Amino acid sequence: MIGTTASGTRSMMSRATDPPGIAIDLSITCVAWKRALPSVARVARSAAHAALAQSGKKTGAAELSLVLANDATVQDLNARWRGKDAPTNVLAFASDEPPAKGKPVLLGDVVLAYQTVAREAKEQHKRLADHLRHLVIHGVLHLLGYDHIKATPAKRMEALETRILASLGVADPYRIHESVNRG
Repeated sequence: MIGTTASGTRSMMSRATDPPGIAIDLSITCVAWKRALPSVARVARSAAHAALAQSGKKTGAAELSLVLANDATVQDLNARWRGKDAPTNVLAFASDEPPAKGKPVLLGDVVLAYQTVAREAKEQHKRLADHLRHLVIHGVLHLLGYDHIKATPAKRMEALETRILASLGVADPYRIHESVNRG
């Protein structure tokens, strides 16, 4: 299917292997993702599915977009939508459209920057696949209304991310990062 995400990215999208009622439009606009991680589509989808299933939020039929982009794309989006002219690892654009009767809820878009994610994984001594899983989960939780601006919701979101990652066999990314920084 060809489509345009709410964040403005246009490319080929795939919905293979989505559970009933869940549609994940996956767009890989940066080939470096596939070169570095040939299983990138499976990794990203499984992380999004885990976040949706374990978030504690009931979405019913839902649709979201995952875009695996590069730093330039994410920097452009970050400048345009957040006023920050720099790349970041992940951006989440929650949809504000009310659900149409009989249609899936449009959750929004999660966009990840390859160069930033790969650099962070290397600096933090994490596997790229595990860091990608973490950031996809983080982005999907944002689409579901979780945030980390204030301390209490941040702790709640971090604990939920850690639990979801553990269900995928991934170690606590916050504990790993803290031990690397103390190091």
